[in-house]
Amino acid sequence: MSHSLDVAITLAVVLGILAQWVAWRMGFPAIVLLAVSGIILGPTFGVLNPSHDLGAVFHTLVGLGVAVILFEGGFSLRTSEIRGMARGVVRLISLGVLLSWIFGTLAARFILDMAWPLAITLGAILVVTGPTVVGPLLRQAKLQPRPASLFKWEGIINDPLGALLAILSFEYALSAGAQAPVWDLSLRLLGALAFAVAIGGGTGWVLGRLFRTGWVPEFLKAPGLLAFVMLVYVLANAMLQEAGLLAATAMGMVMGNMRLADALDLRRFKENIVVFLITLLFVMLTADIDPETLARLDWTSVAFLAAILFAVRPLAIMLATLGSNIRFRERLLLGWVAPRGVVAAAMAGILGQNLEKAGYADANLLFPLTFVIILATVVLHGFTFRPLAQRLRLTAGTPHGLLIVGASPWTIQLAQRLHEDGVRVLLADSSAYRLGPAEAVGVPTYTGEILSDLGRQQLDLAGIGNLLAATENASYNALVCTRFAHELGRDRVFQLPAGKGMDEPSPEFSPEVRGQTAFSEDATFDEMSRRYYIGWHFDELVIKTGKAGARACPEDAEPTLVLRRNGDVLLFTTEQYPYLRAGDRLLCYIPPPEQEPGEPADHSAEEPAPTG
Repeated sequence: MSHSLDVAITLAVVLGILAQWVAWRMGFPAIVLLAVSGIILGPTFGVLNPSHDLGAVFHTLVGLGVAVILFEGGFSLRTSEIRGMARGVVRLISLGVLLSWIFGTLAARFILDMAWPLAITLGAILVVTGPTVVGPLLRQAKLQPRPASLFKWEGIINDPLGALLAILSFEYALSAGAQAPVWDLSLRLLGALAFAVAIGGGTGWVLGRLFRTGWVPEFLKAPGLLAFVMLVYVLANAMLQEAGLLAATAMGMVMGNMRLADALDLRRFKENIVVFLITLLFVMLTADIDPETLARLDWTSVAFLAAILFAVRPLAIMLATLGSNIRFRERLLLGWVAPRGVVAAAMAGILGQNLEKAGYADANLLFPLTFVIILATVVLHGFTFRPLAQRLRLTAGTPHGLLIVGASPWTIQLAQRLHEDGVRVLLADSSAYRLGPAEAVGVPTYTGEILSDLGRQQLDLAGIGNLLAATENASYNALVCTRFAHELGRDRVFQLPAGKGMDEPSPEFSPEVRGQTAFSEDATFDEMSRRYYIGWHFDELVIKTGKAGARACPEDAEPTLVLRRNGDVLLFTTEQYPYLRAGDRLLCYIPPPEQEPGEPADHSAEEPAPTG
């Protein structure tokens, strides 16, 4: 097929992108459709056989691709977020990972009769549960905030951590094959670990400093970053095979915690590259499966799959969280749901090939076994996650919380007031600097671009039922509302009025591409900010008897939202306002007592009809 290799690779890319699109439209993980695309191109029709068509280049491309994916995973981890995690999450990523590794190794050794080095490597590979598969399942399941947070952070941290364990296991397997003494093996692994961390972390720190000081022009930062990830990978591999994957992860973690001013642009570039690499790698790895190897998967493989699903993961979670603050119902759900993703497949593909070259007879089974487990876990957990969560009463009820997009002094004050009132509130912004004051007062925040795929994966929307787009950019606000209208409902997404004199005034946006106009026509971003700086503040009024909404606020104040006794949050808009009931709490934006009011909002004119 070498004469049609260009056509085969093009088909792999196109089918992979189509699979991603279909999965996005259908709302489930793309990995199953990517696998189907690879099976069609490879074992079914023989259009693509990467190992034969590309030879040694295929191994090199897979290694570089995995290095970039792991760099992206490391770049997404913030040490401040890890330090602030609950004790239960720490248990999951420490003792839980260790026990899963041990039990998975024992299952591979005694069920599959694998050699100890291979069994240890396979057990480490199957520890990985990445956010690319966990994220879509969480959005579908709509869990309560607590169990959703446990799943989210376990998935994010398990990607680089599981890769590290797999690399160390792989090095042990190579050294064991060479019959190296245990002392020499330990020294080599420790030396490789130290060298990989040093070269990866050091390169990341130097590169970050160069980005800060302006030595690198903007147009070279993203491609330069990609080039240095490849360089770090190659240099670390020169000392010890596949240590480059660990170095790339360390480089990403260092740069991700340097709070670079241009981190948002770099993150967008990485996301685009990683989506493409995941698409291409998984399709090609699946296409590379030998049908004869698949035929070797017998009843022992089924028994191993059953052990992973029904024994290894549940037992590891139960023991790891014993005596923790994780409730028994949450432990049951965590013990069942653990979908494996692209990183597990890529690690199995790249390490399996090398171990086969090193003389391990069953090494070519690593990827097929991992592939079967990926498909089984994604399908089974995808269909059973929400029903089981409902049975265990871990799904959220009607979501009432508020996501505020855009950190500014007045939105921080609003978020703080809601947070103190017990409302689930999340303040999102791409700037960590702008979010600093909110974090200082305990307001939950998200730093990143929420319109990106990575942002959607990491954004915890558990309990969120409303959105207020409150940035200074009216077009961006409209885009945010349009993006989240499908998930929250168009009647639950709001944006500030654009105001007069803007390039794109509010009336030019059609209702299909914008949110409802929040508050009043005067409540533009500039006006709300101006009011804050002259002393306006948010105050809460408890409603004693039902009345028509806006009139309950003091004269010249801006009615913003109502907090129902059932926890619901209802925002005022230019078109309608909630009818106030006894026991409701009304939040008003109030001028200071000494401030002479300017031109007050006219509530005596024709008012819209109150809503429920």
